Amino acid sequence: EVQLVESGGGWTQAGGSLTLSCAASGFTFDDYAIGWFRQAPGKKREGVSCISADTGKGYYVDSVRGRFTISSDNAKNTVYLQMNSLKSEDTATYYCAAVEDRYTACHLWEDDYEYWGQGTQVTVSS
Repeated sequence: EVQLVESGGGWTQAGGSLTLSCAASGFTFDDYAIGWFRQAPGKKREGVSCISADTGKGYYVDSVRGRFTISSDNAKNTVYLQMNSLKSEDTATYYCAAVEDRYTACHLWEDDYEYWGQGTQVTVSS
């Protein structure tokens, strides 16, 4: 059974930091890319960052580049999203998702992602 389990969400003040974890099981981790997406109340879900588990190469959208860092521990089948300098606009439910790694770099084409976690809430107070 494929499972993606997010953890590490919570509350922090603006400027603070949180680290999200995504623990994967039930598929060959090295063959997949893991993406982080988020959805704020009343807004569409958007991609945030992704990483190829095979190459370790990551990608960030402009709004988080320089503040968020994605990393992968393949021995633990876990991907982390270190979030620094958090802003109130980062408040959202964060989801991790997995997609077969078919390209030279990971992507955030949401419809391509096959497996999804249940989400973890991040709240940033201004």
